[in-house]
Amino acid sequence: MHALTRQQLVLLVLLTIVWGVNWPIMKFGVTGFPPLTFRTICMWIGLPVLGLFLWWRRVPFRIGREHWPELALLTVFNMLFWHTLAILAIQTLSSGRAAILGYTMPVFSALVGAWWFGQRLALRGWGGVAAASLGVLLLLWHEFTRLSGKPMGVLMMLVAAAAWALGTQLLRRTRIPQPTLTISFWLTALTTVWMTVLALVFERGAWAWPTPGIWWAIVYNALGVFAFAQVAWLSLARDLPPIASTLSVMFIPVLGVFSGAWWLGEVLRWQDWAAVALVMVAIASVLWPSRRTAEVPHT
Repeated sequence: MHALTRQQLVLLVLLTIVWGVNWPIMKFGVTGFPPLTFRTICMWIGLPVLGLFLWWRRVPFRIGREHWPELALLTVFNMLFWHTLAILAIQTLSSGRAAILGYTMPVFSALVGAWWFGQRLALRGWGGVAAASLGVLLLLWHEFTRLSGKPMGVLMMLVAAAAWALGTQLLRRTRIPQPTLTISFWLTALTTVWMTVLALVFERGAWAWPTPGIWWAIVYNALGVFAFAQVAWLSLARDLPPIASTLSVMFIPVLGVFSGAWWLGEVLRWQDWAAVALVMVAIASVLWPSRRTAEVPHT
């Protein structure tokens, strides 16, 4: 297990709030508005902000040509699958349930790490995976009947989660020597081009000027998600062990569920409350320092 630094803990808390609240905001933004276009506008606004931040911090933009194939692979599994499928799936699912399905990613990540990369997972980590998995099942308890009539939305979210899990594992092992901010910029830039092409091909006939409410959702996504949360997540995923960086953000779908209930009127049941406790157990299993770590003096 891995003890978080204070900076990582602050990033984690802010990331949880920004991404958790974003699920109902995103659901609102794509209701009656083309989803791929919504995502594209968000990225075109967020990308220059991210670029200006790199310029201000004097972070290099260049990635050597020998690393382009790996950069493309990281883009596909960390960004393309997720941002394409999640924005399409949320049209047919409630914001909270879409978040829960998306955050089955830690379970996929633990399994990919153990089976594909030979990563040893401590018993406490497997306990966290089990608690998080049970929390997801509880939150979906009353959704199975409804979900059976919407198989494509469910399938898209699960594929997105599995791809993101593999992307997290690949990012952890990347050989690209550039800072995470540089990698984040180019992952976002390549995904922006991809989303633009999809929006042009599939939604051009449905384009309309966003309403003030849609613009608010777009700006929140552009600045909160793409200029901050995405970069914060990639930094945590690259610096922390995959199981720590993934299970530690399992509170995001819980926040998504309750913010969706408050704002969009999505109904909460006892399973939602029980899942909160299970997800907190999962988080504690990862974030709580081990006895051996606690006994090592700082030098």
